[in-house]
Amino acid sequence: MTAAAAVDLRHVTLAYGDFVAVKDVNLSIRKGEFVTLLGPSGCGKTTILRSIAGLVQPTGGEINVAGRRIDNIPIHKRNIGLVFQNYALFPHKTIFDNIAFGLKYRNVEKSLIAQKVTRALEMVRLPGVEKKLPSEMSGGQQQRIALARAIVIEPDVLLLDEPLSALDANLREEMRTELKIIQREVGITTIFVTHDQDEALAMSDRIVVMNKGLIEQVGTPEDVYRRPESRFVASFLGQSNLLPGRVTGLADGIASLRLDKDHVLAAAAPASLGDGMAVTAIVRAQKVLLGPPERDGLRGRIISTSYLGGSAAYFVDMGGITLQSIATIDDRVWREGEEVSIAISPADVLLLDESGHRLK
Repeated sequence: MTAAAAVDLRHVTLAYGDFVAVKDVNLSIRKGEFVTLLGPSGCGKTTILRSIAGLVQPTGGEINVAGRRIDNIPIHKRNIGLVFQNYALFPHKTIFDNIAFGLKYRNVEKSLIAQKVTRALEMVRLPGVEKKLPSEMSGGQQQRIALARAIVIEPDVLLLDEPLSALDANLREEMRTELKIIQREVGITTIFVTHDQDEALAMSDRIVVMNKGLIEQVGTPEDVYRRPESRFVASFLGQSNLLPGRVTGLADGIASLRLDKDHVLAAAAPASLGDGMAVTAIVRAQKVLLGPPERDGLRGRIISTSYLGGSAAYFVDMGGITLQSIATIDDRVWREGEEVSIAISPADVLLLDESGHRLK
């Protein structure tokens, strides 16, 4: 375990009979870091979280938290804070008793319990609600109470299992900002599980993208979004165009990719690229720029327009090849049937090899 790691997973595997939910996962998380486990349902992210919490037992590997191996000790001896999707508050207990529950279990003195509960409520910006019941609080307030209950015990790591998914869209966006601010102020190491890419991009110091029990990529939000390491990451995170082609020329660091008999795309050439290689080009939808048809570049016709408020999403037919473009709206929205020019900078084209991994 590295000296800076607050959480360290080494070769963690968890199987249910013949089904392997998590396969040989290695991950180190620094103290105070906010790390998100992101992926589709069934990818293993919640299984990892539950393994750290002690709710399920790994069938292989080890889990270390704060320099101590914990996968071989019972859940009540792990100093873990956990917030569930449904908050799991005690409906018949007051807010004070809900938050104080973990402190009483640890035999903390009554006078100190009151101080800690008051401080926890101040941290989540809900002072003075100690005597209320959960039913008297809104969904967003209940989420904060669940967070206060988790952090009041001063855990070594805070585990968040899709805690925002029960909230409506506007409150969810507000709460993800609040949650990140609180985490920063408290300085607690946090592992957050979600399948929502917007949450992951907005909140995380690092994102762990998972697929079928494996880690596909670990990196900052900018890294995983701008430089996906695999076809899966490019497809799952954001909106990408995946264009198969073949390299037909290399000159001055630029590769010519023939997509079909009528279309050639220029791409920045990584060092490992060779002439004649079969590749797949990744182009983010935001990097496909549309303009008047008289401009230089590729040509296409709008086949679908989705108005999104401050931006619009388009599908463009280039004569057998369909591209998606997402653009902010400055002065107009392109309409279905209109002819447009298409500009893609070579620097905005990433290349995958035949195995689906990014060429470097």
